[in-house]
Amino acid sequence: MSAIWHPFTQHGLGEPIPLVERAEGAALHTRDRRRVIDAISSWWVTTHGHNHPRIIEAVREQALRLDQVIFAGWTHQPAEELAAGLRGLMPPALTRVFFSDSGSTAVEVALKMALGFHAHTGTGRSRLLVMEHSYHGDTIGTMSVGERGVFNAPYDPLLFDVGTIPFPVGDGANTLEALEAACRDSRPAALIVEPLILGAGGMLFYSPAVLRAMAEICRAHEVLFIADEVMTGWGRTGTLLACEQAQVVPDILCLAKGLTGGSMPLAVTMASEPVYAAHWSTDRSKTFFHSSSFTANPIACAAGAANIAIWRDEPVRERIATLGARQQAMIDRLSDLPGVANPRRCGTIAAFDVVAPDGGYLSSLGPRLLAFFREADMLIRPLGNTVYVLPPYCLSEEDHARVEGAIVRALETVVRAA
Repeated sequence: MSAIWHPFTQHGLGEPIPLVERAEGAALHTRDRRRVIDAISSWWVTTHGHNHPRIIEAVREQALRLDQVIFAGWTHQPAEELAAGLRGLMPPALTRVFFSDSGSTAVEVALKMALGFHAHTGTGRSRLLVMEHSYHGDTIGTMSVGERGVFNAPYDPLLFDVGTIPFPVGDGANTLEALEAACRDSRPAALIVEPLILGAGGMLFYSPAVLRAMAEICRAHEVLFIADEVMTGWGRTGTLLACEQAQVVPDILCLAKGLTGGSMPLAVTMASEPVYAAHWSTDRSKTFFHSSSFTANPIACAAGAANIAIWRDEPVRERIATLGARQQAMIDRLSDLPGVANPRRCGTIAAFDVVAPDGGYLSSLGPRLLAFFREADMLIRPLGNTVYVLPPYCLSEEDHARVEGAIVRALETVVRAA
């Protein structure tokens, strides 16, 4: 029996846990010789495909030169190269790059930057605003700015209070009116949002127009705008950043997952110059006090720099457009099937809800769908009764058809039996 305690896994259910031995492109290969199509990019991280030769070679070469060095007061070439690449690829107003290890820590860093900005500039602001149904991670700060519920209920005593604006309905007037009132009445320090798509909340979509209007309200009230693009970044919504579709440049941007093409744990929080300048001082007490032992690990940074080069040299955007078109065609076909509700697609992300008597993350339909897809050699992990497909950009037309076929069979068997 394995001693491993797996994340987001209820071991009491006794569900099988396949052992993956290798991966290539959009496929995983298990010990029992199954080829499994990775239809969710191994939890939304793999962009160009598993074991991309350019990234693997960069990792190999860097591992032979420098594996790790303290980053407090020291630097190294992979970090410098990656930071320069990010500066060239991301909005010019985001002038500073702070390294961390994961999406959760990237968001923790962003929250601390925002609060530090207001502390050091003397505004007296410390309240954070969040959007209903949001999810930003599993550390204390990120749970605090996420939806309160099944993910974090046991830890409620640890969480701090935040202001919440509703998820957009229709044209989003409900959200914008609530945001305007909150900015006017409580003078918050910052608003943090997942741009265009709330991922773990159920793949909930809202329009670029609402995103743009939220940013404008924040700007008018001198509220820092934090974009958590941990999931939505690196092309998932059809553009490099979801914020591009709303012509929004956040004050603080969180990136992870696809930062290394999904090959290594690494994250960055990019900040505008005013946020950095608020911490710049000869007074050591104004230092930005955040780090981890492996901040800007050289091997991970080398993978990130290789990812930047792939975006620069290869037709990544064309692959995204092709995949997006296939996803739309699939959603159009699935929308006519019994049991399918609210079919939707944004960029390379396709999703729909399955009609069920008990919807939500703990829907009894979720484990049955998960088991069906596992047996069908598909890595598809429904969010309760929400089924989504979010594959690597290299997914072939043939494998995409297999994914669609598996979903159709699931609707015909699992859902109908329910």
